[in-house]
Amino acid sequence: MNTPAHVAINLLLLGRRDVPPVLVPVVIGAILPDAPMFLFYFVEKVVRRTPESVIWQQAYHQAGWQNFFDIFNSVPFIVVGMLLALWANSQWGLLLGGSMLLHIAGDLPLHHDDAHRHFLPLTNWRFQSPVSYWDPNHYGAIAAPLEILAVILSCIVLLQLYTSPLGRLCIGTIGVLYLAYFAYILVVWI
Repeated sequence: MNTPAHVAINLLLLGRRDVPPVLVPVVIGAILPDAPMFLFYFVEKVVRRTPESVIWQQAYHQAGWQNFFDIFNSVPFIVVGMLLALWANSQWGLLLGGSMLLHIAGDLPLHHDDAHRHFLPLTNWRFQSPVSYWDPNHYGAIAAPLEILAVILSCIVLLQLYTSPLGRLCIGTIGVLYLAYFAYILVVWI
């Protein structure tokens, strides 16, 4: 799924209380597994000026980048972090870890060629789902509209639940980033 979709769905499932001690770790946890991808894209596109096709066909698959991505998508590492949060009696840490795990649960069935090693360092195995959230060769033409629908419905429900400025800002930001992402795709990738 796209990062704003993770934020919307994670807020719907974990962030029903419209207070910063809940919203902040849920939002950060929804974003954190994708954060290395943003840095990767910035380095390749802006710093190295790598062509778009090379970014996704070659650079993305380099071992160093894959290790960087997969550390942030590792269930064992996140569980260790959650155990530490439990030991420290940190609701914030538990929400952060729970949101990261929910992100992974959303990604697992929707990544084919770009699957992560979610059980690193225990194994290098990747679940290559038959479904991709973006690739039309792997049902992306069905998965992408379903993701968009899920985000719209999540935001509608969240707008009913959230009355605080922070809560409303979260929902508005999701909408703006989601639209910006699709605008970028139209300009750069299509």
